[in-house]
Amino acid sequence: MTSRECVIKTIKFKSPERLAYKLPDEYGSDIYRFELPQSPDLRPRNQRKFTDEWGAIWENIGNCQVGEVKEYPLKSWDDLNKLKIPNIREPHRWQGIEKVRAAAGGKFLLGKGISIYERIHFLRGLENTWMDIYTNRDDIIKLIDILVDMNMYILDQYATTGFDGIIWNDDWGLQKTLMIPPQLWREIWKPRYEKVYKKAHEYGILTFLHSCGYIIDILDDLIEAGLDVIHMDQQENMGLELLGERFGGRLTFYSPVDIQTVMNQSDENIRNYCRRMVTTLGRPQGGFIPRWYEDPQGAGHTQRAIKVMCEEFLRLSAENNKNYIDAAAS
Repeated sequence: MTSRECVIKTIKFKSPERLAYKLPDEYGSDIYRFELPQSPDLRPRNQRKFTDEWGAIWENIGNCQVGEVKEYPLKSWDDLNKLKIPNIREPHRWQGIEKVRAAAGGKFLLGKGISIYERIHFLRGLENTWMDIYTNRDDIIKLIDILVDMNMYILDQYATTGFDGIIWNDDWGLQKTLMIPPQLWREIWKPRYEKVYKKAHEYGILTFLHSCGYIIDILDDLIEAGLDVIHMDQQENMGLELLGERFGGRLTFYSPVDIQTVMNQSDENIRNYCRRMVTTLGRPQGGFIPRWYEDPQGAGHTQRAIKVMCEEFLRLSAENNKNYIDAAAS
Protein backbone atom coordinates (compact mmCIF):
# COMPACT_ATOMS: atom_id res chain seq x y z
CA MET A 1 0.00 0.00 0.00
CA THR A 2 1.48 3.34 -1.07
CA SER A 3 1.30 6.48 1.02
CA ARG A 4 -1.25 7.89 -1.42
CA GLU A 5 -3.46 4.83 -1.08
CA CYS A 6 -3.20 4.96 2.72
CA VAL A 7 -4.36 8.60 2.86
CA ILE A 8 -7.21 8.06 0.41
CA LYS A 9 -8.42 4.95 2.26
CA THR A 10 -8.30 6.87 5.55
CA ILE A 11 -10.37 9.77 4.21
CA LYS A 12 -12.86 7.48 2.49
CA PHE A 13 -13.14 5.17 5.52
CA LYS A 14 -11.93 2.13 3.59
CA SER A 15 -9.85 0.51 6.35
CA PRO A 16 -6.20 1.43 5.67
CA GLU A 17 -3.60 -0.97 7.02
CA ARG A 18 -2.06 1.71 9.25
CA LEU A 19 -2.40 5.35 10.22
CA ALA A 20 -1.60 7.86 7.51
CA TYR A 21 0.43 10.76 8.91
CA LYS A 22 2.34 13.97 8.17
CA LEU A 23 5.28 14.34 10.53
CA PRO A 24 8.73 15.98 10.38
CA ASP A 25 11.13 14.57 7.80
CA GLU A 26 12.95 12.33 10.25
CA TYR A 27 9.67 10.55 11.09
CA GLY A 28 8.13 10.47 7.62
CA SER A 29 5.05 11.70 5.83
CA ASP A 30 2.40 10.30 3.51
CA ILE A 31 1.42 13.76 2.23
CA TYR A 32 3.26 16.00 -0.22
CA ARG A 33 2.20 19.64 0.17
CA PHE A 34 2.38 22.05 -2.74
CA GLU A 35 1.70 25.76 -3.02
CA LEU A 36 2.15 27.80 -6.15
CA PRO A 37 5.41 29.78 -5.80
CA GLN A 38 3.52 32.70 -7.35
CA SER A 39 0.20 32.15 -5.55
CA PRO A 40 -2.00 35.24 -5.14
CA ASP A 41 -2.62 34.04 -1.57
CA LEU A 42 1.06 33.74 -0.68
CA ARG A 43 1.78 34.69 2.93
CA PRO A 44 5.29 35.87 3.78
CA ARG A 45 7.31 33.54 5.99
CA ASN A 46 10.10 34.69 8.27
CA GLN A 47 10.17 38.20 6.80
CA ARG A 48 10.13 41.34 8.91
CA LYS A 49 8.12 43.36 6.41
CA PHE A 50 6.46 42.35 3.18
CA THR A 51 3.94 43.78 0.71
CA ASP A 52 1.88 41.11 -1.03
CA GLU A 53 0.35 41.20 -4.51
CA TRP A 54 -2.86 42.77 -3.27
CA GLY A 55 -1.04 45.61 -1.55
CA ALA A 56 -1.44 44.32 2.02
CA ILE A 57 1.57 45.22 4.16
CA TRP A 58 2.70 42.46 6.55
CA GLU A 59 4.95 42.74 9.56
CA ASN A 60 6.56 40.01 11.67
CA ILE A 61 8.30 40.63 15.00
CA GLY A 62 9.99 37.23 14.71
CA ASN A 63 8.12 35.06 17.22
CA CYS A 64 6.44 32.95 14.54
CA GLN A 65 6.81 32.15 10.85
CA VAL A 66 3.93 34.25 9.53
CA GLY A 67 3.30 37.77 10.80
CA GLU A 68 0.13 39.82 10.44
CA VAL A 69 -1.24 42.47 8.15
CA LYS A 70 -0.61 45.95 9.51
CA GLU A 71 -1.91 48.02 6.60
CA TYR A 72 -4.98 47.02 4.64
CA PRO A 73 -5.20 47.98 0.97
CA LEU A 74 -9.01 48.20 0.73
CA LYS A 75 -9.73 50.92 3.26
CA SER A 76 -13.01 51.89 1.58
CA TRP A 77 -15.35 50.00 -0.69
CA ASP A 78 -15.28 53.07 -2.95
CA ASP A 79 -11.78 51.88 -3.88
CA LEU A 80 -12.77 48.35 -4.91
CA ASN A 81 -12.32 49.12 -8.61
CA LYS A 82 -8.77 50.32 -7.82
CA LEU A 83 -7.79 47.18 -5.89
CA LYS A 84 -4.87 45.27 -7.40
CA ILE A 85 -6.54 41.91 -8.08
CA PRO A 86 -3.98 39.31 -9.16
CA ASN A 87 -4.62 37.36 -12.35
CA ILE A 88 -4.59 33.67 -11.46
CA ARG A 89 -4.52 32.76 -15.16
CA GLU A 90 -1.10 34.27 -15.84
CA PRO A 91 1.05 31.49 -17.36
CA HIS A 92 4.11 32.23 -15.21
CA ARG A 93 2.22 31.14 -12.10
CA TRP A 94 1.81 27.65 -13.50
CA GLN A 95 5.28 26.97 -14.86
CA GLY A 96 6.42 23.50 -13.80
CA ILE A 97 3.02 22.41 -12.46
CA GLU A 98 3.17 19.34 -14.71
CA LYS A 99 6.21 18.09 -12.77
CA VAL A 100 4.64 18.20 -9.31
CA ARG A 101 2.93 14.80 -9.50
CA ALA A 102 6.25 13.13 -10.27
CA ALA A 103 7.92 15.05 -7.44
CA ALA A 104 5.29 13.74 -5.02
CA GLY A 105 6.06 10.15 -6.03
CA GLY A 106 3.82 7.71 -4.20
CA LYS A 107 2.61 10.32 -1.72
CA PHE A 108 -0.81 11.97 -1.55
CA LEU A 109 -0.49 15.26 -3.48
CA LEU A 110 -2.18 18.09 -1.59
CA GLY A 111 -2.37 21.49 -3.24
CA LYS A 112 -3.20 24.85 -1.71
CA GLY A 113 -6.27 26.89 -2.56
CA ILE A 114 -6.98 30.58 -2.00
CA SER A 115 -8.74 31.46 1.23
CA ILE A 116 -12.19 32.97 0.87
CA TYR A 117 -12.37 34.45 4.38
CA GLU A 118 -8.86 35.22 5.55
CA ARG A 119 -7.99 36.97 2.30
CA ILE A 120 -11.01 39.22 2.82
CA HIS A 121 -9.81 40.43 6.21
CA PHE A 122 -6.24 40.71 4.92
CA LEU A 123 -7.71 43.32 2.57
CA ARG A 124 -10.23 44.97 4.88
CA GLY A 125 -9.13 44.15 8.44
CA LEU A 126 -11.07 41.90 10.83
CA GLU A 127 -13.27 44.56 12.41
CA ASN A 128 -14.19 46.08 9.04
CA THR A 129 -14.94 42.62 7.66
CA TRP A 130 -17.28 41.87 10.56
CA MET A 131 -19.06 45.18 9.98
CA ASP A 132 -19.22 44.68 6.21
CA ILE A 133 -21.33 41.57 6.73
CA TYR A 134 -24.07 43.88 7.96
CA THR A 135 -23.41 47.16 6.15
CA ASN A 136 -21.78 46.23 2.82
CA ARG A 137 -22.93 42.71 2.14
CA ASP A 138 -23.15 43.08 -1.65
CA ASP A 139 -19.59 44.39 -1.79
CA ILE A 140 -18.12 41.67 0.39
CA ILE A 141 -19.96 38.98 -1.60
CA LYS A 142 -18.57 40.43 -4.83
CA LEU A 143 -15.04 40.12 -3.45
CA ILE A 144 -15.64 36.60 -2.09
CA ASP A 145 -16.92 35.53 -5.50
CA ILE A 146 -13.73 36.81 -7.13
CA LEU A 147 -11.79 34.51 -4.80
CA VAL A 148 -14.15 31.62 -5.53
CA ASP A 149 -13.56 32.06 -9.27
CA MET A 150 -9.81 31.95 -8.65
CA ASN A 151 -10.27 28.65 -6.82
CA MET A 152 -12.32 27.23 -9.65
CA TYR A 153 -9.45 27.91 -12.05
CA ILE A 154 -6.94 26.41 -9.61
CA LEU A 155 -9.06 23.26 -9.47
CA ASP A 156 -9.04 23.06 -13.28
CA GLN A 157 -5.24 23.11 -13.21
CA TYR A 158 -4.88 20.68 -10.33
CA ALA A 159 -7.26 18.23 -11.99
CA THR A 160 -5.18 18.05 -15.16
CA THR A 161 -1.91 17.50 -13.27
CA GLY A 162 -2.84 14.67 -10.90
CA PHE A 163 -3.56 16.34 -7.56
CA ASP A 164 -5.35 14.24 -4.93
CA GLY A 165 -6.53 16.97 -2.57
CA ILE A 166 -6.81 20.71 -2.04
CA ILE A 167 -6.60 22.62 1.24
CA TRP A 168 -7.85 26.07 2.16
CA ASN A 169 -6.75 28.13 5.17
CA ASP A 170 -9.63 29.95 6.84
CA ASP A 171 -9.48 30.28 10.62
CA TRP A 172 -13.09 30.84 11.67
CA GLY A 173 -12.89 30.41 15.42
CA LEU A 174 -12.02 32.49 18.43
CA GLN A 175 -11.27 30.64 21.66
CA LYS A 176 -14.89 30.07 22.68
CA THR A 177 -17.04 31.18 19.79
CA LEU A 178 -17.23 31.56 16.03
CA MET A 179 -16.00 34.90 14.70
CA ILE A 180 -19.36 35.73 13.14
CA PRO A 181 -22.90 34.51 13.88
CA PRO A 182 -23.36 31.00 12.41
CA GLN A 183 -26.47 32.05 10.50
CA LEU A 184 -24.58 34.79 8.67
CA TRP A 185 -21.82 32.29 7.88
CA ARG A 186 -24.46 29.98 6.40
CA GLU A 187 -25.98 32.77 4.32
CA ILE A 188 -22.74 34.18 2.90
CA TRP A 189 -19.93 31.61 3.00
CA LYS A 190 -21.56 28.18 3.08
CA PRO A 191 -22.87 28.25 -0.50
CA ARG A 192 -19.46 29.36 -1.73
CA TYR A 193 -17.63 26.56 0.06
CA GLU A 194 -20.25 24.24 -1.39
CA LYS A 195 -19.48 25.51 -4.88
CA VAL A 196 -15.74 24.87 -4.72
CA TYR A 197 -16.16 21.55 -2.88
CA LYS A 198 -18.58 20.36 -5.54
CA LYS A 199 -16.15 21.26 -8.31
CA ALA A 200 -13.32 19.48 -6.48
CA HIS A 201 -15.38 16.31 -6.09
CA GLU A 202 -16.34 16.38 -9.78
CA TYR A 203 -12.62 16.10 -10.46
CA GLY A 204 -12.10 13.40 -7.81
CA ILE A 205 -10.15 15.83 -5.62
CA LEU A 206 -10.62 15.54 -1.85
CA THR A 207 -11.30 18.71 0.16
CA PHE A 208 -9.39 19.91 3.24
CA LEU A 209 -9.98 22.99 5.38
CA HIS A 210 -7.59 24.37 7.97
CA SER A 211 -9.68 26.16 10.56
CA CYS A 212 -8.68 26.63 14.18
CA GLY A 213 -10.47 27.95 17.23
CA TYR A 214 -14.03 27.15 18.26
CA ILE A 215 -15.71 26.05 15.01
CA ILE A 216 -18.08 23.37 16.23
CA ASP A 217 -21.11 25.50 15.29
CA ILE A 218 -20.37 25.16 11.56
CA LEU A 219 -18.86 21.66 11.31
CA ASP A 220 -22.21 20.11 10.40
CA ASP A 221 -22.58 22.73 7.67
CA LEU A 222 -19.09 22.12 6.32
CA ILE A 223 -19.82 18.40 6.10
CA GLU A 224 -23.09 19.16 4.29
CA ALA A 225 -21.18 21.46 1.93
CA GLY A 226 -18.81 18.63 1.03
CA LEU A 227 -15.78 18.93 3.31
CA ASP A 228 -13.79 15.70 3.56
CA VAL A 229 -11.03 16.65 6.01
CA ILE A 230 -10.84 19.21 8.81
CA HIS A 231 -7.36 20.34 9.78
CA MET A 232 -7.60 21.68 13.33
CA ASP A 233 -4.67 22.27 15.64
CA GLN A 234 -6.80 22.79 18.76
CA GLN A 235 -9.41 20.36 20.01
CA GLU A 236 -9.76 21.11 23.70
CA ASN A 237 -11.58 24.41 23.29
CA MET A 238 -14.42 22.30 21.90
CA GLY A 239 -13.67 19.02 23.68
CA LEU A 240 -12.03 15.97 22.14
CA GLU A 241 -14.81 13.62 23.18
CA LEU A 242 -17.54 15.95 21.90
CA LEU A 243 -15.81 16.24 18.53
CA GLY A 244 -15.51 12.47 18.32
CA GLU A 245 -19.12 11.83 19.35
CA ARG A 246 -20.64 14.36 16.95
CA PHE A 247 -18.34 14.21 13.96
CA GLY A 248 -16.23 11.04 14.17
CA GLY A 249 -16.96 8.81 11.20
CA ARG A 250 -18.44 11.72 9.24
CA LEU A 251 -15.22 13.42 8.17
CA THR A 252 -11.50 12.95 8.71
CA PHE A 253 -9.56 14.87 11.35
CA TYR A 254 -6.07 15.98 10.34
CA SER A 255 -4.52 17.13 13.58
CA PRO A 256 -1.59 17.25 15.96
CA VAL A 257 -1.92 16.96 19.72
CA ASP A 258 -3.71 20.09 20.93
CA ILE A 259 -1.07 22.77 20.45
CA GLN A 260 -2.29 25.07 23.23
CA THR A 261 -3.15 22.86 26.17
CA VAL A 262 -1.42 19.48 25.79
CA MET A 263 1.92 19.93 24.01
CA ASN A 264 3.28 21.70 27.10
CA GLN A 265 2.33 18.85 29.42
CA SER A 266 4.24 15.75 30.55
CA ASP A 267 5.44 13.04 28.17
CA GLU A 268 2.87 10.66 29.60
CA ASN A 269 0.02 13.10 29.03
CA ILE A 270 1.11 13.67 25.45
CA ARG A 271 1.23 9.94 24.78
CA ASN A 272 -2.17 9.38 26.38
CA TYR A 273 -3.65 12.20 24.33
CA CYS A 274 -2.29 10.68 21.12
CA ARG A 275 -4.12 7.44 21.91
CA ARG A 276 -7.31 9.31 22.80
CA MET A 277 -7.15 11.10 19.45
CA VAL A 278 -6.81 7.85 17.54
CA THR A 279 -9.70 6.16 19.35
CA THR A 280 -11.95 9.21 19.73
CA LEU A 281 -11.61 11.09 16.45
CA GLY A 282 -10.84 8.07 14.28
CA ARG A 283 -12.70 4.89 13.55
CA PRO A 284 -11.40 1.40 12.67
CA GLN A 285 -12.19 2.22 9.04
CA GLY A 286 -10.29 5.54 9.05
CA GLY A 287 -11.03 9.16 9.81
CA PHE A 288 -7.87 10.36 11.58
CA ILE A 289 -4.54 11.55 10.16
CA PRO A 290 -2.00 12.68 12.78
CA ARG A 291 0.30 15.55 11.90
CA TRP A 292 2.69 17.94 13.59
CA TYR A 293 2.44 21.69 14.04
CA GLU A 294 4.89 23.20 11.58
CA ASP A 295 5.65 26.39 13.50
CA PRO A 296 6.86 24.90 16.80
CA GLN A 297 8.75 28.05 17.77
CA GLY A 298 5.65 30.20 17.40
CA ALA A 299 3.66 27.80 19.59
CA GLY A 300 6.44 27.30 22.12
CA HIS A 301 6.79 23.54 21.49
CA THR A 302 9.95 21.80 22.66
CA GLN A 303 11.81 19.31 20.51
CA ARG A 304 11.27 16.73 23.24
CA ALA A 305 7.47 17.17 23.11
CA ILE A 306 7.51 16.87 19.32
CA LYS A 307 9.61 13.69 19.56
CA VAL A 308 7.27 12.14 22.13
CA MET A 309 4.21 12.93 20.01
CA CYS A 310 5.68 11.66 16.75
CA GLU A 311 7.05 8.45 18.26
CA GLU A 312 3.71 7.70 19.89
CA PHE A 313 1.77 8.26 16.68
CA LEU A 314 4.18 5.95 14.85
CA ARG A 315 3.80 3.34 17.57
CA LEU A 316 0.01 3.55 17.30
CA SER A 317 0.28 3.25 13.52
CA ALA A 318 2.35 0.08 13.88
CA GLU A 319 -0.17 -1.25 16.38
CA ASN A 320 -2.96 -0.54 13.91
CA ASN A 321 -1.02 -2.38 11.19
CA LYS A 322 -0.62 -5.42 13.44
CA ASN A 323 -4.35 -5.45 14.18
CA TYR A 324 -5.05 -5.24 10.44
CA ILE A 325 -2.75 -8.20 9.71
CA ASP A 326 -4.27 -10.26 12.53
CA ALA A 327 -7.80 -9.49 11.32
CA ALA A 328 -6.91 -10.41 7.74
CA ALA A 329 -5.37 -13.72 8.87
CA SER A 330 -8.34 -14.76 11.02
